[in-house]
Amino acid sequence: MQGGHILKLKGTLMLASPEDVAAIQALRLKSSEKSKMTRDRKGFRKLLIVLTKAGKLYALHTGDGHVVWSLLLSSLRKSEACQHPIAVSMYQWQVPHHHMMDENPSFLIIGQCGLEKDEPAVLSFVDTYTGKELESAGLGHSVVQVIPLSHKDSAEHCLHLLFDSSKQAHLYPKSPEASVIFQREFQNVYWYSVDTEGSIIRGHALESNCISEADEFCFNTRELWSIVFPADSEKIITTTARKSNEVVHTQARSTADRDVMYKYISSNVLFVATVTPKASGGVGSVTPDESWLVVYLIDTVTGRILCRMTHQGSQGPVHAVFSENWVVYHYFNLRAHRYEMSVIEIYDESRAVNKDVWKLIFGKHNLTSPISSYSRPEVVVKSQSYFFTYSVKTIAVTSTAKGITSKQLLIGTSGDQVLALDKRYLDPRRSTNPTQAEREEGIIPLTDSLPILSQSYVTHAIKVEGLRDIVTVPAKLESTTLVFAYGVDLFFTHLAPSRTFDSLTEDFSYSLLLLTIIALVAAIFATWILSERKELRDKWRIIAPVVLLRSQHDVVGLLMKLAFGSRLTH
Repeated sequence: MQGGHILKLKGTLMLASPEDVAAIQALRLKSSEKSKMTRDRKGFRKLLIVLTKAGKLYALHTGDGHVVWSLLLSSLRKSEACQHPIAVSMYQWQVPHHHMMDENPSFLIIGQCGLEKDEPAVLSFVDTYTGKELESAGLGHSVVQVIPLSHKDSAEHCLHLLFDSSKQAHLYPKSPEASVIFQREFQNVYWYSVDTEGSIIRGHALESNCISEADEFCFNTRELWSIVFPADSEKIITTTARKSNEVVHTQARSTADRDVMYKYISSNVLFVATVTPKASGGVGSVTPDESWLVVYLIDTVTGRILCRMTHQGSQGPVHAVFSENWVVYHYFNLRAHRYEMSVIEIYDESRAVNKDVWKLIFGKHNLTSPISSYSRPEVVVKSQSYFFTYSVKTIAVTSTAKGITSKQLLIGTSGDQVLALDKRYLDPRRSTNPTQAEREEGIIPLTDSLPILSQSYVTHAIKVEGLRDIVTVPAKLESTTLVFAYGVDLFFTHLAPSRTFDSLTEDFSYSLLLLTIIALVAAIFATWILSERKELRDKWRIIAPVVLLRSQHDVVGLLMKLAFGSRLTH
């Protein structure tokens, strides 16, 4: 039996026999660390917590997909108090750090006792590592919306606001410390609600403690603004917002002409798509003259409309993704009888004064000034549309730890596959004949349709049956994002949009690298010896004629001395 290093070396040099290839694969499976139940330095080994509507939980290992534990929540079983329990959503509850490292992380499950919005809710807390249900509680109110806050208490519990059907907010966890922490941010809490049936978007804020209930963790709310879309011409079909935990590496974008464009980055911007009521059905249910698609970018704190665009002769369904300062959405163009994808990028012109170098030197800039939604923004919008081949079920975007890696769109096609598309293809600054400077900047020449390459499919030849959504999570390596697609099937993979520039592959041959280094050192040493010998020979070839010439001169001088000396004696 040959050693593992020799087998890997033969495989690298393409000298392995079929038996050697089988042995190499067996060694890789045996030595693989993918299925270990410990964290790795790359952040690849994680637990995927999957929740079904029936209240069944599964913890899947990302290495090989095996089930670590499963749990049927007792709090979501049928009982007299809860006749029709269903699971609704799941949130992180406790993420221990520092002094709380002796405790396991946990998550919060929210369920309700029926399909109606006013049905009472049920809370359940589950240990992430063991799958043990730590605690459960039945609530006396419903839960129609949940807002995870960015603050934590001393026990590392994440603060959450739960809103019921009567528009009251409830703070969890219910502890005096959480209440004190929340009171500091009481005036800065804003949220929105979408009424798709009435085509109304409302903005809300907290007002005071609930008067009707003796509960210091209950708060009344007030309506700040509302946008009512005309019922006869516009119906809301899609809303999308940015991820609250998205990391943005830079807030500026440099152009080929040495200009700077500042991104309008705000977590309070909402993308809204509306269509005519007749066009809310399937594709082709109306004529192009009877249908139009209108998209909005709305500030959810003030209700201000930042951007409005109309696509005549277009209809849904609309699938969209929002990241940084741009949004990409997919729809159907009835006039062209093709699907289209459009991109909108929004830039902040109020920070254009920072382009003056002298103002930057003397500190007369507004880069450090806080950005408020109440200050009227001066925004510039750039947009572009492209034809796209396939119909789409969902769209997501890659996310990395620092936001440095290039973005890729992950498109779930109607064929239940996941397609990765470089964001550069959806750049509104693309032109038919870009200049040399624009090409160096990375701008691709404009085409009327987006390219679909067979090697761009993340799922390759695999289909994720009944594909519903795609979730992306950053790994510890900046180059890599973790992708999870789910439906009837589950699919997980690693994706490197800008290639793995900060790591080596798992099958990298370290033995071949060591042999290469030894060979290079030996070659350098041998070359140095040969060079020293050659230099020494060259020196001897130069010195020998000089020594010979000097000896002949000495002989002539001696003969002359003898001749002249003999004459003088005579």
